[in-house]
Amino acid sequence: MLRILHTADWHLGQTFFGYDRTKEHLHFLKWLSNEIEKREIDVVLISGDVFDVSNPSSASQRIFYQFISNVLSNNVNLQIVIIAGNHDSASRLEAPQPLLDEERVVIKGLISKMHNDDIDYESLIVNLRNKKGEVEALCLAVPFLRQGDYPTRSNGKSNSYSEGVQAFYVEILEKAKQLKTENQALIAMGHLHTINAVHAEKDHSERIVIGGLERISPDVFTDDLAYTALGHIHKAQRVNKRENIRYAGTPLPMSFSEIDYTHGVVEVVINNGKLQSIDKHTYEPLVQLIRIPPLRVGALSPAELLNELQALPSIHKDSCFDHYPFLEINVLLTEPEPLLKNKIEEIVSHKAVRLASIRSHFKNDKADDDKQLTGELKGLEEKAPIDVAKSYYKKLYNVDIPRDLQELFLEVNLLIETKKEK
Repeated sequence: MLRILHTADWHLGQTFFGYDRTKEHLHFLKWLSNEIEKREIDVVLISGDVFDVSNPSSASQRIFYQFISNVLSNNVNLQIVIIAGNHDSASRLEAPQPLLDEERVVIKGLISKMHNDDIDYESLIVNLRNKKGEVEALCLAVPFLRQGDYPTRSNGKSNSYSEGVQAFYVEILEKAKQLKTENQALIAMGHLHTINAVHAEKDHSERIVIGGLERISPDVFTDDLAYTALGHIHKAQRVNKRENIRYAGTPLPMSFSEIDYTHGVVEVVINNGKLQSIDKHTYEPLVQLIRIPPLRVGALSPAELLNELQALPSIHKDSCFDHYPFLEINVLLTEPEPLLKNKIEEIVSHKAVRLASIRSHFKNDKADDDKQLTGELKGLEEKAPIDVAKSYYKKLYNVDIPRDLQELFLEVNLLIETKKEK
């Protein structure tokens, strides 16, 4: 029997509107350590985005490797398989591998090529052992794939990103099927966006590509796979209502768009090479998110808002500031009120919350948006496609479009224009 724990998208080192989240992450890792011991887990699968940025702080790295050291010491047969996500630096994540016990900790970030430039799929296939030391499953540890990592051509034509990723899984699965024995299961890992996956709207933390260019068909994860452990999408969910294809979700909400998400890990049990059970174990984050008013209400007038804030619990002398919930405020204005922010901050300074965001809404927002959209449409023909994409991304996410996404957009646009010319 093989007991597997699937987790993903830790985003160690993330700050939340400027607030440090170290204690929150340590709280989760302590809970996870307890779950591993209590449930006698054999394998932990971490499906990408271990860190929030590609160049994580030394403190974030220390937290991560201290966790690995502790759980390996406390669980003598435990294996850990880690893949890089799009937030991670593949090479940086892999760098400590020579210092780790390769039988117990496997990190996959880079895609190896053989002397003939073919992809070395076998290097990504990891043996998963039960407590008897028997290989009970083979794990296809596929990290987040970037351009150049996947097959560039299939059936005589060039692959798009999604086609290339799908071709990668088809080929590695065929290789794994050749290597497995009768009583061994196949497990796939991935950090990607599947078609129909539910993600937060107007949120750039998952870095969803405009137009869904990176979405992968879940059909590539065939019945040959006992379980598929995915990362990238922050909402824990089944994919296309299939029990054995899942996103583990984030242990902590990454934005207020994720305020209603449930968090935790997925336990998978394999017995005699067959899937026996799948269970979700819920984790309650150390710090909660509060939105005033609730999303269904929308926004409150300044007077209503200030009354709501006065009703919040006051600071208690024995309470811990680092445990206070994060607060988002939505206020409805008819005109700018320069002093409102000061009034809000004065009230909140005495309350057991941490003010994270004040969002102002104006009653004529929709009319202004419609007017702006009409103007944009009139001038659309005069703009380059990349300028339209930049404008739309900025409006939707309130941040500039990332450089790598710009490059991908330009590449796709060039491909379209080239086909038109032909």
